[in-house]
Amino acid sequence: MDASLPVMGVDACRAGWVGAVLDPSGHGTPHVLVAPTVAALAEAAGPLAVVAVDIPVGLPDETRREADVQTRRFVGPRASSVFTTPVRDSVYAASFGQANALSRERIGAGVSQQAWALRTRIAEVDAWLRQDLPFVVVEVHPEASFTQMAGAQAATGKRSAEGAAERRQALSRAGVGVPSTLPTGVAVDDLLDACAAAWTAHRVKTGAATTFPETPETFSDGLPAAIHV
Repeated sequence: MDASLPVMGVDACRAGWVGAVLDPSGHGTPHVLVAPTVAALAEAAGPLAVVAVDIPVGLPDETRREADVQTRRFVGPRASSVFTTPVRDSVYAASFGQANALSRERIGAGVSQQAWALRTRIAEVDAWLRQDLPFVVVEVHPEASFTQMAGAQAATGKRSAEGAAERRQALSRAGVGVPSTLPTGVAVDDLLDACAAAWTAHRVKTGAATTFPETPETFSDGLPAAIHV
């Protein structure tokens, strides 16, 4: 990784994807980009060292991911925000019913509505990672990033006014500003999550980040499955 390059945190949003491009120093107010696809977002950002995305990287075949289990434990009261990553065949199933059946067969539990709603985003990132990308791509979970930067589990939900203020304050203490303008198709929590992902991306670039699990798992896709904080 080229330490002189910026990093980008990425979160899904109504408009497609929102990216927060953070200065190479890891401080300041990120430049915000919005694009319909994650590939277009990365292209618009220009040269980058690390892209941290809030979408599963590394899909399991017939087990639960340790990344999800350990991250859920780490965020405590916000555990419900960490959904169980569907097995690969469920992501590409033709219907919710089929995805559920496959999941119950493989891991003994169905697919959540949250995970099913994100299946196209998961598949998009899964395909994007097959390309020869000029930067490192890692998986993050914003609630885990906020827990790490604040040194404590969040007391409030991110979609409440109190929760947004709590997370904005955590970013400010970490030296990351939140842009004052909210792009069309991007909610407040989407922007905060992208900024938190960028903060973790910088930690990955500098070697300060840790992962859940400590040693990433690898499934049939060959991608290291771990959530970075």
